[in-house]
Amino acid sequence: MSFVKKIIGREREKRILERLLQSENAEFLAVYGRRRIGKTFLVNQFYKNLCVYFEITGSKGASKKEQLADFTREFVSLFKPVADYAPPKDWSEAFHRLKEEISLIRPPQKVVVFFDELPWLASPKSGFLRALEYFWNRHASRMSNVIVVICGSAASWMIKKVINNKGGLYGRLSAEIRLQPFSLEEVEAYFLEHRIVLTKKQIVEIFMATGGVPKYLNYVERGKSSAQNINALCFTPQSPLLKEFHNLYDSLFNEAHKHVGIVRELANRRQGMTQTELCAALGASKSGRFSDLLEELEESGFIIGFQAYGKQQRERKFRLIDEYSLFYLTWIDSIKQSILQGVDKDYWSKIQVSPAWHTWAGYAFENICLKHVSKIKEGLEIGGVSTSESYWQYLPPKKGSEPGAEIDLVIDRADQCINLCEMKFYNSVYSMTKEDAEDMERKKTVFREKTQTRKTVFMTLITPYGVKENEHYLRSVDNQLTIECLFKV
Repeated sequence: MSFVKKIIGREREKRILERLLQSENAEFLAVYGRRRIGKTFLVNQFYKNLCVYFEITGSKGASKKEQLADFTREFVSLFKPVADYAPPKDWSEAFHRLKEEISLIRPPQKVVVFFDELPWLASPKSGFLRALEYFWNRHASRMSNVIVVICGSAASWMIKKVINNKGGLYGRLSAEIRLQPFSLEEVEAYFLEHRIVLTKKQIVEIFMATGGVPKYLNYVERGKSSAQNINALCFTPQSPLLKEFHNLYDSLFNEAHKHVGIVRELANRRQGMTQTELCAALGASKSGRFSDLLEELEESGFIIGFQAYGKQQRERKFRLIDEYSLFYLTWIDSIKQSILQGVDKDYWSKIQVSPAWHTWAGYAFENICLKHVSKIKEGLEIGGVSTSESYWQYLPPKKGSEPGAEIDLVIDRADQCINLCEMKFYNSVYSMTKEDAEDMERKKTVFREKTQTRKTVFMTLITPYGVKENEHYLRSVDNQLTIECLFKV
Protein backbone atom coordinates (compact mmCIF):
# COMPACT_ATOMS: atom_id res chain seq x y z
CA MET A 1 0.00 0.00 0.00
CA SER A 2 2.52 2.60 -1.16
CA PHE A 3 -0.06 5.42 -1.07
CA VAL A 4 -0.30 5.13 2.73
CA LYS A 5 3.23 6.56 2.93
CA LYS A 6 1.71 9.94 2.08
CA ILE A 7 0.26 9.99 5.60
CA ILE A 8 2.98 11.47 7.81
CA GLY A 9 3.18 9.96 11.29
CA ARG A 10 -0.14 8.73 12.72
CA GLU A 11 1.34 5.27 13.22
CA ARG A 12 -1.12 4.17 15.91
CA GLU A 13 -4.07 5.47 13.90
CA LYS A 14 -2.91 3.71 10.73
CA ARG A 15 -2.69 0.44 12.63
CA ILE A 16 -6.31 0.84 13.71
CA LEU A 17 -7.44 1.58 10.15
CA GLU A 18 -5.49 -1.41 8.86
CA ARG A 19 -6.99 -3.70 11.50
CA LEU A 20 -10.51 -2.69 10.48
CA LEU A 21 -9.64 -3.21 6.83
CA GLN A 22 -8.44 -6.77 7.50
CA SER A 23 -11.38 -7.65 9.74
CA GLU A 24 -13.89 -10.31 8.67
CA ASN A 25 -16.68 -8.47 10.50
CA ALA A 26 -18.59 -5.24 10.03
CA GLU A 27 -16.75 -2.37 11.75
CA PHE A 28 -17.89 0.95 13.19
CA LEU A 29 -15.25 3.65 13.77
CA ALA A 30 -15.55 7.10 15.35
CA VAL A 31 -12.89 9.73 14.58
CA TYR A 32 -12.81 13.07 16.35
CA GLY A 33 -10.43 15.95 16.92
CA ARG A 34 -10.23 19.68 16.46
CA ARG A 35 -10.61 21.55 13.21
CA ARG A 36 -7.67 21.45 10.73
CA ILE A 37 -6.13 18.41 12.41
CA GLY A 38 -6.28 16.09 9.37
CA LYS A 39 -9.18 13.75 10.22
CA THR A 40 -10.70 13.73 6.74
CA PHE A 41 -7.29 13.45 5.09
CA LEU A 42 -6.38 10.43 7.22
CA VAL A 43 -9.56 8.46 6.46
CA ASN A 44 -9.70 9.50 2.82
CA GLN A 45 -6.06 8.80 2.01
CA PHE A 46 -6.04 5.46 3.77
CA TYR A 47 -9.24 3.97 2.37
CA LYS A 48 -10.24 5.61 -0.89
CA ASN A 49 -8.02 3.51 -3.19
CA LEU A 50 -8.69 0.21 -1.41
CA CYS A 51 -12.46 0.17 -1.03
CA VAL A 52 -15.75 1.14 -2.57
CA TYR A 53 -15.70 4.52 -0.89
CA PHE A 54 -18.79 6.62 -0.11
CA GLU A 55 -18.26 9.97 1.64
CA ILE A 56 -20.62 12.77 2.60
CA THR A 57 -19.69 15.88 4.59
CA GLY A 58 -22.10 17.85 6.75
CA SER A 59 -22.41 21.61 6.29
CA LYS A 60 -22.81 23.93 9.27
CA GLY A 61 -26.23 25.56 9.38
CA ALA A 62 -27.54 23.70 6.32
CA SER A 63 -31.13 22.52 6.36
CA LYS A 64 -32.07 18.84 6.22
CA LYS A 65 -33.20 19.36 2.64
CA GLU A 66 -29.82 20.81 1.69
CA GLN A 67 -27.93 17.99 3.44
CA LEU A 68 -30.07 15.38 1.67
CA ALA A 69 -29.34 17.08 -1.64
CA ASP A 70 -25.62 16.77 -0.90
CA PHE A 71 -26.15 13.10 -0.03
CA THR A 72 -27.93 12.56 -3.35
CA ARG A 73 -25.11 14.09 -5.37
CA GLU A 74 -22.53 11.83 -3.73
CA PHE A 75 -24.83 8.80 -3.98
CA VAL A 76 -25.53 9.34 -7.68
CA SER A 77 -21.84 9.94 -8.40
CA LEU A 78 -20.89 6.56 -6.95
CA PHE A 79 -23.89 4.31 -7.48
CA LYS A 80 -26.47 5.82 -9.88
CA PRO A 81 -24.99 7.79 -12.79
CA VAL A 82 -28.36 9.23 -13.86
CA ALA A 83 -29.43 12.86 -14.08
CA ASP A 84 -33.02 12.61 -12.83
CA TYR A 85 -32.49 10.75 -9.57
CA ALA A 86 -34.88 12.23 -6.97
CA PRO A 87 -33.48 13.07 -3.51
CA PRO A 88 -34.83 11.01 -0.59
CA LYS A 89 -37.52 12.64 1.52
CA ASP A 90 -35.71 11.97 4.83
CA TRP A 91 -32.65 10.25 6.28
CA SER A 92 -34.45 6.96 6.79
CA GLU A 93 -35.05 6.73 3.07
CA ALA A 94 -31.47 7.86 2.34
CA PHE A 95 -30.03 5.07 4.50
CA HIS A 96 -32.42 2.56 2.92
CA ARG A 97 -31.11 3.45 -0.54
CA LEU A 98 -27.55 3.22 0.73
CA LYS A 99 -28.26 -0.21 2.21
CA GLU A 100 -29.73 -1.46 -1.06
CA GLU A 101 -26.63 -0.48 -3.04
CA ILE A 102 -23.93 -1.69 -0.67
CA SER A 103 -25.73 -5.03 -0.18
CA LEU A 104 -24.97 -5.71 -3.85
CA ILE A 105 -21.21 -5.49 -3.19
CA ARG A 106 -20.00 -8.88 -2.07
CA PRO A 107 -16.97 -9.79 0.07
CA PRO A 108 -14.04 -9.70 -0.09
CA GLN A 109 -14.57 -6.24 -1.63
CA LYS A 110 -14.65 -3.74 1.24
CA VAL A 111 -17.11 -0.85 1.45
CA VAL A 112 -16.36 2.27 3.49
CA VAL A 113 -19.26 4.57 4.35
CA PHE A 114 -17.81 7.83 5.71
CA PHE A 115 -19.96 10.49 7.37
CA ASP A 116 -17.77 13.55 7.88
CA GLU A 117 -18.68 16.44 10.21
CA LEU A 118 -21.39 14.32 11.79
CA PRO A 119 -22.54 17.04 14.26
CA TRP A 120 -23.61 19.18 11.29
CA LEU A 121 -25.37 16.29 9.57
CA ALA A 122 -27.16 15.26 12.76
CA SER A 123 -28.66 18.65 13.54
CA PRO A 124 -31.64 18.81 15.95
CA LYS A 125 -34.84 17.36 14.49
CA SER A 126 -32.99 16.09 11.41
CA GLY A 127 -33.63 12.46 12.32
CA PHE A 128 -30.11 11.56 11.20
CA LEU A 129 -28.89 9.80 14.36
CA ARG A 130 -32.03 7.66 14.65
CA ALA A 131 -31.71 6.65 11.00
CA LEU A 132 -28.00 5.90 11.46
CA GLU A 133 -28.77 3.75 14.51
CA TYR A 134 -31.32 1.72 12.55
CA PHE A 135 -29.04 1.42 9.52
CA TRP A 136 -26.19 0.05 11.63
CA ASN A 137 -28.19 -2.19 13.98
CA ARG A 138 -30.52 -3.67 11.36
CA HIS A 139 -28.32 -3.85 8.26
CA ALA A 140 -24.68 -2.66 8.20
CA SER A 141 -23.64 -4.61 11.32
CA ARG A 142 -24.55 -7.82 9.46
CA MET A 143 -22.49 -6.99 6.37
CA SER A 144 -19.04 -8.42 6.95
CA ASN A 145 -17.40 -6.21 4.33
CA VAL A 146 -18.70 -2.83 5.59
CA ILE A 147 -16.77 -0.21 7.55
CA VAL A 148 -18.85 2.73 8.79
CA VAL A 149 -16.77 5.76 9.77
CA ILE A 150 -18.26 8.77 11.57
CA CYS A 151 -16.17 11.87 12.09
CA GLY A 152 -16.54 15.25 13.79
CA SER A 153 -14.53 18.25 14.92
CA ALA A 154 -16.75 18.99 17.94
CA ALA A 155 -15.10 16.51 20.30
CA SER A 156 -17.55 17.01 23.16
CA TRP A 157 -20.53 16.38 20.85
CA MET A 158 -18.95 13.22 19.46
CA ILE A 159 -18.21 11.89 22.94
CA LYS A 160 -21.67 12.63 24.38
CA LYS A 161 -23.81 11.74 21.37
CA VAL A 162 -21.88 8.80 19.95
CA ILE A 163 -19.07 7.39 22.08
CA ASN A 164 -21.07 7.57 25.32
CA ASN A 165 -24.41 7.10 23.57
CA LYS A 166 -27.03 5.49 25.84
CA GLY A 167 -29.48 4.70 23.03
CA GLY A 168 -29.34 2.63 19.88
CA LEU A 169 -25.59 3.17 19.36
CA TYR A 170 -24.65 2.09 22.89
CA GLY A 171 -21.64 -0.22 22.76
CA ARG A 172 -21.70 -0.42 18.98
CA LEU A 173 -18.34 1.19 18.18
CA SER A 174 -15.52 -1.12 17.14
CA ALA A 175 -12.85 1.53 17.63
CA GLU A 176 -12.35 5.24 18.18
CA ILE A 177 -9.57 7.59 17.15
CA ARG A 178 -9.02 10.87 18.94
CA LEU A 179 -6.75 12.60 16.47
CA GLN A 180 -4.25 14.88 18.17
CA PRO A 181 -1.96 17.54 16.70
CA PHE A 182 1.39 16.33 15.40
CA SER A 183 4.17 15.74 17.90
CA LEU A 184 7.51 17.46 17.32
CA GLU A 185 8.81 14.24 15.79
CA GLU A 186 5.89 14.21 13.31
CA VAL A 187 6.32 17.92 12.52
CA GLU A 188 9.97 17.31 11.64
CA ALA A 189 8.96 14.37 9.42
CA TYR A 190 6.28 16.50 7.77
CA PHE A 191 8.79 19.25 6.99
CA LEU A 192 11.33 16.80 5.60
CA GLU A 193 8.64 15.27 3.37
CA HIS A 194 8.06 18.79 1.98
CA ARG A 195 11.80 19.49 1.75
CA ILE A 196 11.69 22.13 4.48
CA VAL A 197 14.97 21.97 6.36
CA LEU A 198 15.09 23.72 9.74
CA THR A 199 17.03 23.17 12.95
CA LYS A 200 15.18 21.53 15.81
CA LYS A 201 15.08 24.82 17.72
CA GLN A 202 13.49 26.58 14.75
CA ILE A 203 10.94 23.77 14.48
CA VAL A 204 10.15 24.29 18.17
CA GLU A 205 9.70 28.03 17.52
CA ILE A 206 7.19 27.35 14.73
CA PHE A 207 5.47 24.81 16.99
CA MET A 208 5.14 27.51 19.65
CA ALA A 209 3.04 29.60 17.26
CA THR A 210 1.08 26.93 15.41
CA GLY A 211 1.13 23.80 17.54
CA GLY A 212 1.23 20.60 15.54
CA VAL A 213 -1.85 21.43 13.46
CA PRO A 214 -1.18 20.05 9.95
CA LYS A 215 -3.21 22.71 8.13
CA TYR A 216 -1.18 25.48 9.76
CA LEU A 217 2.08 23.69 9.00
CA ASN A 218 1.02 23.51 5.37
CA TYR A 219 1.56 27.29 5.15
CA VAL A 220 5.25 27.06 6.18
CA GLU A 221 7.54 27.85 3.25
CA ARG A 222 10.89 26.25 2.54
CA GLY A 223 13.91 28.52 2.41
CA LYS A 224 12.58 30.80 5.17
CA SER A 225 13.56 30.94 8.83
CA SER A 226 11.12 30.31 11.66
CA ALA A 227 10.88 34.07 12.26
CA GLN A 228 10.15 34.78 8.58
CA ASN A 229 7.51 32.07 8.45
CA ILE A 230 5.79 33.22 11.65
CA ASN A 231 5.77 36.79 10.34
CA ALA A 232 4.11 35.60 7.11
CA LEU A 233 1.64 33.35 8.93
CA CYS A 234 0.46 35.91 11.45
CA PHE A 235 1.55 39.51 10.83
CA THR A 236 0.55 40.56 7.33
CA PRO A 237 -2.92 41.58 6.06
CA GLN A 238 -3.07 38.30 4.09
CA SER A 239 -1.83 36.07 6.93
CA PRO A 240 -3.79 32.79 7.07
CA LEU A 241 -3.75 32.70 10.89
CA LEU A 242 -4.75 36.32 11.42
CA LYS A 243 -8.50 35.58 11.50
CA GLU A 244 -8.40 31.88 12.32
CA PHE A 245 -8.97 32.21 16.08
CA HIS A 246 -12.67 33.06 16.16
CA ASN A 247 -13.42 30.85 13.15
CA LEU A 248 -11.84 27.95 15.03
CA TYR A 249 -13.91 28.32 18.20
CA ASP A 250 -17.14 29.17 16.35
CA SER A 251 -16.81 25.97 14.31
CA LEU A 252 -16.48 23.81 17.41
CA PHE A 253 -18.80 25.24 20.03
CA ASN A 254 -22.37 26.53 20.03
CA GLU A 255 -21.56 29.00 22.82
CA ALA A 256 -18.09 29.86 21.59
CA HIS A 257 -17.96 33.23 23.37
CA LYS A 258 -18.06 31.40 26.72
CA HIS A 259 -15.22 29.09 25.73
CA VAL A 260 -13.19 32.03 24.44
CA GLY A 261 -13.76 33.87 27.74
CA ILE A 262 -12.21 30.99 29.66
CA VAL A 263 -9.29 30.73 27.25
CA ARG A 264 -8.63 34.49 27.49
CA GLU A 265 -8.51 34.30 31.27
CA LEU A 266 -6.11 31.36 31.24
CA ALA A 267 -3.86 33.15 28.74
CA ASN A 268 -3.38 35.88 31.35
CA ARG A 269 -2.81 33.48 34.26
CA ARG A 270 -0.09 31.25 33.03
CA GLN A 271 0.44 29.48 36.33
CA GLY A 272 -3.03 28.01 35.81
CA MET A 273 -6.36 28.45 37.57
CA THR A 274 -8.80 26.19 39.38
CA GLN A 275 -12.46 26.08 38.42
CA THR A 276 -13.27 28.15 41.51
CA GLU A 277 -10.73 30.80 40.51
CA LEU A 278 -12.02 30.88 36.93
CA CYS A 279 -15.63 31.29 38.08
CA ALA A 280 -14.63 34.16 40.35
CA ALA A 281 -12.60 35.89 37.63
CA LEU A 282 -15.39 35.55 35.05
CA GLY A 283 -18.27 36.28 37.41
CA ALA A 284 -19.78 32.88 36.65
CA SER A 285 -21.52 30.41 38.93
CA LYS A 286 -19.80 27.13 39.69
CA SER A 287 -22.50 25.18 37.92
CA GLY A 288 -22.70 21.99 35.95
CA ARG A 289 -22.72 24.02 32.75
CA PHE A 290 -19.41 25.72 33.62
CA SER A 291 -17.91 22.29 34.28
CA ASP A 292 -19.19 21.25 30.85
CA LEU A 293 -17.40 24.21 29.24
CA LEU A 294 -14.12 23.18 30.84
CA GLU A 295 -14.66 19.57 29.81
CA GLU A 296 -15.38 20.60 26.21
CA LEU A 297 -12.21 22.70 26.05
CA GLU A 298 -10.17 19.89 27.58
CA GLU A 299 -11.60 17.21 25.28
CA SER A 300 -10.85 19.45 22.28
CA GLY A 301 -7.22 19.85 23.37
CA PHE A 302 -7.24 23.56 24.21
CA ILE A 303 -6.66 23.28 27.94
CA ILE A 304 -5.24 20.67 30.29
CA GLY A 305 -6.23 19.96 33.87
CA PHE A 306 -3.38 19.11 36.24
CA GLN A 307 -3.77 17.57 39.69
CA ALA A 308 -1.60 19.02 42.43
CA TYR A 309 1.08 16.62 43.69
CA GLY A 310 -0.11 14.71 46.74
CA LYS A 311 -3.59 16.31 46.66
CA GLN A 312 -5.77 13.74 44.93
CA GLN A 313 -9.05 15.29 46.09
CA ARG A 314 -8.07 18.88 45.50
CA GLU A 315 -9.36 20.89 42.53
CA ARG A 316 -7.32 20.58 39.39
CA LYS A 317 -5.60 23.59 37.91
CA PHE A 318 -6.41 24.31 34.30
CA ARG A 319 -3.76 25.61 31.95
CA LEU A 320 -4.02 26.89 28.36
CA ILE A 321 -2.10 24.31 26.36
CA ASP A 322 -3.05 25.17 22.76
CA GLU A 323 -0.09 26.92 21.18
CA TYR A 324 -2.01 28.85 18.53
CA SER A 325 -4.59 30.19 21.01
CA LEU A 326 -1.87 31.39 23.37
CA PHE A 327 0.09 32.94 20.51
CA TYR A 328 -2.97 34.70 19.11
CA LEU A 329 -4.08 36.14 22.46
CA THR A 330 -0.54 37.19 23.38
CA TRP A 331 0.62 38.72 20.10
CA ILE A 332 -2.14 39.15 17.52
CA ASP A 333 -5.41 40.02 19.23
CA SER A 334 -4.51 43.47 20.53
CA ILE A 335 -2.90 44.67 17.28
CA LYS A 336 -5.08 42.90 14.70
CA GLN A 337 -6.36 46.16 13.21
CA SER A 338 -2.81 47.46 12.90
CA ILE A 339 -1.78 44.25 11.14
CA LEU A 340 -4.60 44.74 8.63
CA GLN A 341 -3.14 48.16 7.87
CA GLY A 342 0.32 46.67 7.48
CA VAL A 343 3.05 46.39 10.14
CA ASP A 344 6.83 46.28 9.78
CA LYS A 345 7.80 43.33 7.55
CA ASP A 346 10.37 42.35 10.20
CA TYR A 347 7.92 42.78 13.08
CA TRP A 348 8.35 39.35 14.62
CA SER A 349 12.15 39.38 14.37
CA LYS A 350 12.19 42.64 16.34
CA ILE A 351 9.73 41.32 18.93
CA GLN A 352 12.05 38.40 19.68
CA VAL A 353 14.46 40.58 21.66
CA SER A 354 11.78 41.94 23.99
CA PRO A 355 11.21 40.84 27.63
CA ALA A 356 7.60 39.97 26.73
CA TRP A 357 8.86 37.52 24.11
CA HIS A 358 11.09 35.76 26.64
CA THR A 359 8.20 35.42 29.09
CA TRP A 360 5.89 34.00 26.42
CA ALA A 361 8.59 31.71 24.98
CA GLY A 362 9.35 30.27 28.40
CA TYR A 363 5.70 29.43 29.01
CA ALA A 364 5.15 28.06 25.49
CA PHE A 365 8.23 25.83 25.89
CA GLU A 366 6.86 24.53 29.19
CA ASN A 367 3.63 23.59 27.42
CA ILE A 368 5.54 21.72 24.72
CA CYS A 369 7.42 19.76 27.39
CA LEU A 370 4.15 18.90 29.14
CA LYS A 371 2.85 17.49 25.85
CA HIS A 372 5.99 15.40 25.37
CA VAL A 373 6.33 13.85 28.83
CA SER A 374 6.71 10.38 27.30
CA LYS A 375 9.78 11.65 25.40
CA ILE A 376 11.17 13.21 28.59
CA LYS A 377 10.76 9.89 30.36
CA GLU A 378 12.64 8.14 27.54
CA GLY A 379 15.37 10.76 27.80
CA LEU A 380 15.66 10.06 31.53
CA GLU A 381 15.77 6.31 30.75
CA ILE A 382 12.60 5.65 32.74
CA GLY A 383 10.28 4.92 29.81
CA GLY A 384 9.31 1.56 31.30
CA VAL A 385 8.68 2.90 34.80
CA SER A 386 5.11 3.63 35.89
CA THR A 387 4.76 7.35 36.67
CA SER A 388 2.22 10.05 37.42
CA GLU A 389 2.63 13.68 36.40
CA SER A 390 1.44 16.70 38.34
CA TYR A 391 2.30 20.25 39.35
CA TRP A 392 3.28 21.40 42.84
CA GLN A 393 3.07 24.75 44.57
CA TYR A 394 3.62 25.98 48.08
CA LEU A 395 2.46 29.45 49.12
CA PRO A 396 3.40 30.52 52.67
CA PRO A 397 0.39 31.36 54.89
CA LYS A 398 1.88 34.78 55.43
CA LYS A 399 3.74 36.43 52.58
CA GLY A 400 7.47 36.65 53.28
CA SER A 401 7.29 34.48 56.38
CA GLU A 402 9.11 31.60 54.67
CA PRO A 403 10.15 30.67 51.13
CA GLY A 404 7.55 29.41 48.70
CA ALA A 405 8.14 27.29 45.63
CA GLU A 406 6.45 26.15 42.41
CA ILE A 407 7.26 23.21 40.14
CA ASP A 408 5.48 22.99 36.77
CA LEU A 409 6.20 19.30 36.19
CA VAL A 410 6.63 16.67 38.90
CA ILE A 411 7.27 13.15 37.64
CA ASP A 412 6.47 10.78 40.49
CA ARG A 413 8.02 7.39 39.78
CA ALA A 414 7.13 3.89 40.93
CA ASP A 415 10.84 3.20 41.54
CA GLN A 416 10.77 5.50 44.60
CA CYS A 417 12.22 8.54 42.82
CA ILE A 418 10.81 11.93 41.82
CA ASN A 419 11.99 14.26 39.06
CA LEU A 420 11.34 17.97 39.57
CA CYS A 421 11.52 19.37 36.04
CA GLU A 422 12.51 22.94 35.24
CA MET A 423 12.19 24.13 31.62
CA LYS A 424 14.32 27.03 30.35
CA PHE A 425 14.14 28.37 26.78
CA TYR A 426 17.43 30.00 25.81
CA ASN A 427 19.01 30.82 22.45
CA SER A 428 22.35 29.32 23.45
CA VAL A 429 23.88 26.98 26.00
CA TYR A 430 22.41 27.90 29.38
CA SER A 431 25.04 29.05 31.85
CA MET A 432 23.77 28.90 35.41
CA THR A 433 24.57 31.63 37.90
CA LYS A 434 24.94 31.38 41.65
CA GLU A 435 21.41 32.81 42.00
CA ASP A 436 20.01 30.18 39.62
CA ALA A 437 21.61 27.40 41.65
CA GLU A 438 20.30 28.80 44.92
CA ASP A 439 16.79 29.04 43.46
CA MET A 440 16.82 25.39 42.38
CA GLU A 441 18.22 24.22 45.69
CA ARG A 442 15.51 26.19 47.49
CA LYS A 443 12.77 24.57 45.41
CA LYS A 444 14.10 21.09 46.11
CA THR A 445 14.42 21.81 49.83
CA VAL A 446 10.94 23.30 50.16
CA PHE A 447 9.45 20.40 48.18
CA ARG A 448 11.08 17.84 50.47
CA GLU A 449 10.06 19.65 53.64
CA LYS A 450 6.46 20.38 52.73
CA THR A 451 5.64 17.06 51.03
CA GLN A 452 7.67 15.04 53.56
CA THR A 453 8.49 12.64 50.76
CA ARG A 454 10.81 9.75 51.47
CA LYS A 455 11.60 9.30 47.81
CA THR A 456 14.86 10.35 46.17
CA VAL A 457 14.36 13.76 44.53
CA PHE A 458 16.21 14.70 41.33
CA MET A 459 16.32 18.22 39.93
CA THR A 460 16.04 17.97 36.14
CA LEU A 461 16.70 20.79 33.68
CA ILE A 462 15.35 20.85 30.11
CA THR A 463 16.77 23.41 27.66
CA PRO A 464 17.23 23.80 23.89
CA TYR A 465 21.01 23.46 23.79
CA GLY A 466 21.96 22.08 27.17
CA VAL A 467 23.56 23.53 30.28
CA LYS A 468 27.17 24.49 30.84
CA GLU A 469 28.46 22.18 33.53
CA ASN A 470 29.97 24.85 35.76
CA GLU A 471 30.14 24.73 39.56
CA HIS A 472 26.60 26.08 39.92
CA TYR A 473 25.18 23.38 37.66
CA LEU A 474 27.11 20.61 39.42
CA ARG A 475 25.90 21.90 42.78
CA SER A 476 22.18 22.04 42.02
CA VAL A 477 21.17 19.93 38.99
CA ASP A 478 21.06 16.13 38.90
CA ASN A 479 20.37 15.60 35.19
CA GLN A 480 19.68 17.59 32.07
CA LEU A 481 17.95 17.08 28.74
CA THR A 482 17.95 19.09 25.51
CA ILE A 483 15.24 19.50 22.88
CA GLU A 484 16.85 16.58 21.04
CA CYS A 485 15.04 14.24 23.42
CA LEU A 486 11.63 15.74 22.47
CA PHE A 487 12.15 14.61 18.86
CA LYS A 488 13.46 11.10 19.40
CA VAL A 489 11.49 8.16 18.03
